[in-house]
Amino acid sequence: MDPKAEIIAVGSEMLTPDRVDTNSLLVTERLNEAGFRVQRKSIVGDSEADISALLREALDRSDLIVVIGGLGPTEDDVTRPAVAAALRRTLTIRPEILAALQARFAQRGHSMTRNNERQAQVVEGAEVLENAVGTAPGMWLEAGGRHIALLPGPPHELRLMMDNQVLPRARRLAGGRRLHTRSIRVAGMTESAVDAQVAAIYGQYPRIQTTVLAPVGYIAIRLQQWLAPDESPDSLQELCDRIRRALGAAVFTTSDESLEEVVGRILREQGKTLALAESCTSGMIGMHLTRVPGSSDYFLGGIMCYSNRIKSELCGVPDEMLASCGAVSSQVAEALACGVRRALGSSVGLAVTGIAGPGGGTTEKPVGLVYAAIADGSGTRHARRIIPGDRRMVRERAATWALSLLRDHLLGLQENPGR
Repeated sequence: MDPKAEIIAVGSEMLTPDRVDTNSLLVTERLNEAGFRVQRKSIVGDSEADISALLREALDRSDLIVVIGGLGPTEDDVTRPAVAAALRRTLTIRPEILAALQARFAQRGHSMTRNNERQAQVVEGAEVLENAVGTAPGMWLEAGGRHIALLPGPPHELRLMMDNQVLPRARRLAGGRRLHTRSIRVAGMTESAVDAQVAAIYGQYPRIQTTVLAPVGYIAIRLQQWLAPDESPDSLQELCDRIRRALGAAVFTTSDESLEEVVGRILREQGKTLALAESCTSGMIGMHLTRVPGSSDYFLGGIMCYSNRIKSELCGVPDEMLASCGAVSSQVAEALACGVRRALGSSVGLAVTGIAGPGGGTTEKPVGLVYAAIADGSGTRHARRIIPGDRRMVRERAATWALSLLRDHLLGLQENPGR
């Protein structure tokens, strides 16, 4: 039977609009590495009764429960007594932990307040997990064949304790099972179009979990398969290869690269440089490109030509064109691409202009209308798209769409009709 894990994040602040539980992402990744399938994640407030009740439920269904947070020195840090109550065990102060806490405070030139003594409390039968960078030790417990890990909430403390202390123990429990994954990223197609093309393929592999996701700007296909130590991931790779062939040039990576990394690599391989003219995206494409180390090899810079005056003065768009065609038009997009290429002396010019909303749209030019254009030594081309969503989504999707068009252009591909 597959070993199952569960994560309980403790903290009333995560039940408000102001804080998000991100620790569970790291813990899930590490548990998968160890061979555990994470079947549930829960967030519970700083209530001793609620934590105890949730832990008792988790012990009925999961082999390993990781409890995050609530190990600090304040009144609302109640994970220790909650766990002790759930297991019907005592909670006592360990003198050696208390002495270590006092010494740590003394080294920092502080007197330890009495409430810090809570961090020396240990649930009966627990193995103490050393915290090398914080004051709250963790714990590892066994109860009726189930295991529980209590970990501190601060991310840097959690990461070290998870990697150094929990992961080795979890691997021994899992007996060598591992989660193998493959990732395929697709540009310029909708989630439904991708699934329509590949559903019949992945349906032939029932042991492989296939998930189609739609982050902003691209589609991700994630393949996962649990394998015993003596099993090979050959069928996983076979499925990955079949999906890649079915989707063809729309696949921009199978190695978790970002679109900007792929575009940058192509520019570098072809010995080309790029300049940007960004109107509605106003620097977002440049932000994507410069996330990649070494992008100065091929990215020269850009002009945020938000106003018509800057489009005219810096990118050379004729005033009469702006007056007759409008700033959001194929003519202006192409003129921007040519103008920025000329102004910055690049091999390739990429321009984007559009109506991000929420206002400014008309029947002929609705909110979400975006034009992108590319200019190089062989000429100029443009593409038109109406992008759904609010202002933020239109701008973000326009930036990634433009990068996708640039990739296609550099590779000599035609735009996918499903885009």
